[in-house]
Amino acid sequence: MGDPTGLDQQDAPSRDSLAQIADDDLRRDRLLAALALTVGAAFCIALPFALKAGQEFFMPLTAALVISVALVPLLEWLERRRLPSALAAFVATFAFLMLTNVALAVIVVPATDWFAMIPSSIPRIQNNLAPLIDFYASLQDFVEKTLFFVASGTEATAQAVAATTPSSIIDYAISTAPAAAIQLFFAILVIFFFLAGWTRLRKSTIRRRGSFDGAMQTARMIQNVVDVTANYLAIITFINAILGLIVALLLWALGMPSPFMWGGIVTLCNFVPYLGPIVASVLLGLGGLMTFDAVGYAMLPALIFISVHLVEANILTPTILGRRLTINPLLILVSLSFWGWVWGTAGALLAVPLLLIMQTILRSTGTPDFAGFLFERGTLTGKDFDRDQLKDTDF
Repeated sequence: MGDPTGLDQQDAPSRDSLAQIADDDLRRDRLLAALALTVGAAFCIALPFALKAGQEFFMPLTAALVISVALVPLLEWLERRRLPSALAAFVATFAFLMLTNVALAVIVVPATDWFAMIPSSIPRIQNNLAPLIDFYASLQDFVEKTLFFVASGTEATAQAVAATTPSSIIDYAISTAPAAAIQLFFAILVIFFFLAGWTRLRKSTIRRRGSFDGAMQTARMIQNVVDVTANYLAIITFINAILGLIVALLLWALGMPSPFMWGGIVTLCNFVPYLGPIVASVLLGLGGLMTFDAVGYAMLPALIFISVHLVEANILTPTILGRRLTINPLLILVSLSFWGWVWGTAGALLAVPLLLIMQTILRSTGTPDFAGFLFERGTLTGKDFDRDQLKDTDF
């Protein structure tokens, strides 16, 4: 009589050898995963310092790439109208530069007049803030003593800094403008050449995949990154422009000078979540103190913006963006703090688009299974092999 299970005794060594092979494969996978985790952790630790040290190169390059990805839909629309890639890239880049220059002109040109008004507006600001100053008059002695100790201890340092600080705005512009102009020119070139070679780059990247499934996954990832980045920037720019226009019109009705400059400042600040609206409120409060005589009337510009912003942030933006472009607020704060520390104001403006791009790539390619690797028997890729199940399997 044969074995009722259908297995001969000679099959047992084969089963044990397969289990041994599975154990060896699992150990090898975990070793490779541990090496990958170690190298990845070291890379993540060193990357922020490298980005901060190489800000003059990495910041304009990253900004140019994000802007280029956002301009890809316009480029593809122009190419579908039978424009050559180089001409379509030139038109898209030129249109972006014109819109940017118009927006900056609306803000920068009136802002020079406001800066010129600051010395003459100081008495008015002091008169408006007089009730608050009187209310906190009891702290005056403490503040004076503190300032005296700080000033006496840092007098030598202040003199040393004064010896190296530019003596005028012209001196500062002369010392920094060449570097800024070079970065701007570099970013424009990156945008143009990226757009000019986008179609060929996308096709060559997809065709390099070793299988049809890999090619389709790469194509989906590229398309998702373009769609998410372009849609977010287009929608948030539209929302911020509407917000700035409404605030500008209300400030114009209030009698605030240069209302469209303030609307442009509101639009620009609102690109930075959480922190941007706070900065815009402070600037509008300062502008109101410089313009109006009564402190209650001077606070109206800031109150107007806060009221409109609350409606925008709680009703308009969630309705238009929807669930597809919703981001975890904690991740936004982490991204803002990280990129703001690395690149300052430019990093804060790029924080959310970069977060969206990274999230989209991870969703398309899959995230590493860190929890399974650290607390279970799986590897970083999420693959796990049950050795007990193998031993109990009939062959």
